[in-house]
Amino acid sequence: MNYQAKLFIVIFLASLFIGGCTQKDKSVEVGLLIHAFDRERWGNDRDFFIESVQELGGTVKVKDAQNNADKQLAQAKELLANGVDVLVVVPVDQFAAAEIVNEAHACNVKVISYDRLIKNCKLDFYVSTDNVEIGALQANYLTTIKPTGNYALIGGALSDNNSQLLYLGQRNVLQPLVEKGDINIIYNEFTTAWDEEEGYEHAKKLLSSGEKVDAIIAGNDELAMGVIRALQEEGVENVLVAGMDADLRNLKEIVAGNQICTVYKPIDKLASTAADLAVKLGRGEAIENTYQTVSNGARLVPTVFQTGMIVNRENLKLTVISEGYQKEEEVFK
Repeated sequence: MNYQAKLFIVIFLASLFIGGCTQKDKSVEVGLLIHAFDRERWGNDRDFFIESVQELGGTVKVKDAQNNADKQLAQAKELLANGVDVLVVVPVDQFAAAEIVNEAHACNVKVISYDRLIKNCKLDFYVSTDNVEIGALQANYLTTIKPTGNYALIGGALSDNNSQLLYLGQRNVLQPLVEKGDINIIYNEFTTAWDEEEGYEHAKKLLSSGEKVDAIIAGNDELAMGVIRALQEEGVENVLVAGMDADLRNLKEIVAGNQICTVYKPIDKLASTAADLAVKLGRGEAIENTYQTVSNGARLVPTVFQTGMIVNRENLKLTVISEGYQKEEEVFK
């Protein structure tokens, strides 16, 4: 074999070796676009996600949109211009974020919607908890304790698809009891933001009606904190308050008896699932078609759902504390 033939074979084999390593061992750069760090849980999501991606050999660039949809789009364009391999997005607005997906696809970059579904676009993947199930968990728990009486629903932000899903789950449980005449829904409003002040204002409006209220289902723990504050200001007692997210402040309120329950989303599992998908997509690896699907109005999006769990005073140690999400000394301080 002459020298040129040997050289050709060496170069050919080297290119195969390098190509194989490039795909399998490529250090994927993931862009993580978070709507805001205005709630306790989002810092935890970020930290779990970064840790999981790094364990898989990738890196993460994080952007905080501070609840501004235009800013989030600009941040997405910046990450794409800088060559990220995949985007993971917690959208500020479920509809406006469709443009992020369109921009990413124009750059041959795939998008994972995290926790909140992005609507009306060719979204690649969706990772979340089953929020219909979570709404049902809230309503089931309260109606087990209080199967009759006046209920109020204070939902999450209308810009977030999760608000509608939680409401659907709640109504699935409550509606048969309403039709029987056991439960009367005396207040039913959504908010513009998932924050304490909105929960407070809605609870004040509810209480000003003069109607006795037995239970209030809040969309999340921030809203529940506002509800608790309003109840305490008005001196109203023995109202069951449910929330979601297992925030430390609310776990303290559960211990104190001011909130009956919250729902814990397994954030470490959500983050690690999204991280695994992101790294595989960034490397161009094949992904098994074993996912369920959810319609976002434009396509059936491959979806991974994790399961939430009710947290109350009796099971605090067996849930959020045993899983390492919150520390016992902090909860019972």
